[in-house]
Amino acid sequence: MILVMKQGTPPAVIDALMAELQQNWRLTPEKIVGQQKVVVGLVGDTAYLDPLQVQNLSPWIEQVLRVGQPFKRVSREYRHGQASEVVVSTPLGEVKFGEKHPLVVVAGPCSVENESMILETARRVKAAGAQFLRGGAYKPRTSPYAFQGHGESALDLLGAAREATGLGVITEVMDTADLEKVAQVADVLQVGARNMQNFSLLKKVGAQPKPVLLKRGMAATIEEWLMAAEYILAAGNNQVILCERGIRSFDRQYARNTLDLAAVPVVRSLTHLPIMVDPSHGTGRAEYVPAMALAALAAGTDSLMVEVHPDPGKALSDGPQSLTPAEFDQLMGQLASLTMVFDRRPQETLATSS
Repeated sequence: MILVMKQGTPPAVIDALMAELQQNWRLTPEKIVGQQKVVVGLVGDTAYLDPLQVQNLSPWIEQVLRVGQPFKRVSREYRHGQASEVVVSTPLGEVKFGEKHPLVVVAGPCSVENESMILETARRVKAAGAQFLRGGAYKPRTSPYAFQGHGESALDLLGAAREATGLGVITEVMDTADLEKVAQVADVLQVGARNMQNFSLLKKVGAQPKPVLLKRGMAATIEEWLMAAEYILAAGNNQVILCERGIRSFDRQYARNTLDLAAVPVVRSLTHLPIMVDPSHGTGRAEYVPAMALAALAAGTDSLMVEVHPDPGKALSDGPQSLTPAEFDQLMGQLASLTMVFDRRPQETLATSS
């Protein structure tokens, strides 16, 4: 349930109303400040509440609305139709993810292999215009014999690349036991597709303050994906970015996954959270990545995650879907033209800063 306050409602009135709702009604009120009005979201057992009775609590309440979706805090209704933003502090300044902000580009290898590789990749993707470096220190793999990542030593290399380039770092946390050490390096914590419904992990990342990138599970419905995000918000962290990275379908001969671009406008209508698309995992083949990246921008994504490796043929993981730095340069040029059309021009100040 949400309470839409009248424009110009005094802050003291809102604070008193929230205190009453918490103390006497046993609800958890959350204040959401919009451009023109303030909305108070009510979390708890609201099914029994009479909206008219709630509205009579204050003449400053303009409207009382029920949230119809099973995901409450994640729902766009909860923010009275307004989009939210995720603000990430990087060495070069703040980067904002959201539908009203420029396109944010995240690029880098599937996994951190060695110091020279990650530093070279970081410098190349920054020069091309990326704002964040991606790279796995811990890698969930289908086979127990596949490369699992270098772990803690790879985190040190990501930290060195961050210091050398100023790029923000996005890397995956697989286990609650690793959360603290990953959070010391990462500017954004990634919860991967295989962990989308690891509810213990979702609660833990929700209880810490750093932004979270939540990838869609390979067989997850949109509602399951949004309910997973609800776990994070319910634990106290509302800095969540949703990432569509392809779902498993019946035809895997020509592409690794089916990139569900229709999910972008669908999710946009359902939630206030920012959206990212990963065309690398979504297709599994480098030759398809540029076309799907451009299509994702046209569909309305707020961010792109692209795998880049200086020598994809020698990559320890996901080489076939990785662009070379030269190919990434070309893609960024194409994106620059298209972002002008959709008014999602990249944050150039970050790309050109030294």
